[in-house]
Amino acid sequence: MKVGIIRAPRAEKSVTASAVKAIKAHKAEAWEVDRDGPVSASTSRLKSTTLIITLGGDGTFLAGARLAAPRGIPLLGVNLGRLGFLTELDAHELEAGLKRFFKGDYRIEERNVLQATLTRDKKNIARAIGLNEAVINRAGEARMLRVEIDVGGQAVGVIDADGVMVATATGSTAYALASGGPILEPTLRDLVLVPINPFALTVRPIVFPPGQDITLAVVRGPAELRIDGGRRSRAVQAGDRLRCGSHPRPLKVVRFSPPESFYRRLAEKLGWGRPLVPMK
Repeated sequence: MKVGIIRAPRAEKSVTASAVKAIKAHKAEAWEVDRDGPVSASTSRLKSTTLIITLGGDGTFLAGARLAAPRGIPLLGVNLGRLGFLTELDAHELEAGLKRFFKGDYRIEERNVLQATLTRDKKNIARAIGLNEAVINRAGEARMLRVEIDVGGQAVGVIDADGVMVATATGSTAYALASGGPILEPTLRDLVLVPINPFALTVRPIVFPPGQDITLAVVRGPAELRIDGGRRSRAVQAGDRLRCGSHPRPLKVVRFSPPESFYRRLAEKLGWGRPLVPMK
């Protein structure tokens, strides 16, 4: 058995060393890479990998998800940051968590993964996957964008806004939530379209059922495309089209907590459902 470790750039070396030691104690092989390192450093090792562990925050978990999902490798997130909404364990729980994993005492939770394709002059010029969202934002000093929305070949409408995003259920509690989108139960395969600062008050987020492809056609730009809030963006021109749908392979997330723990996490991490006035 081979276990890969994706660590955040500032992850403490002692935590990484403890993870490697715990993995080897179960007679498994371990390899590790920096989250921000070249992708080639990890891709060559993924073919025979049976588990990927992320050491960091949600950003590191997202990076691990992009590697794990298309290859069907289970992902276990360990939180070394502040929020850790997506991760399953804190650092001090890692050794016990690995013990449970190697005993088979865990469950797999499947998460929908977004697949985005950027087209220019009917040619695919970029393709990427993400666990959270794909965002088209106005670039530089550009004025408000105008974007045409098409779903499954059906024209939905035209939006004037600072940007538009398509998010998964997992991403509904991230940038989409901050932009006024709804919270979706994370195992749903629905996609949600969320306008960013729309000009019209009547423009609101909309949820589409599984199996639908959402196309964003940029009528007025320029703009930029980002996947999962990545540091690197892709230039988008007027006339470009972004097609978003579900990747055929969902992400397999290793969980030790029960399914209903998502709602507890909402309260603990995001403060949802907590009364403003203390209950007597």
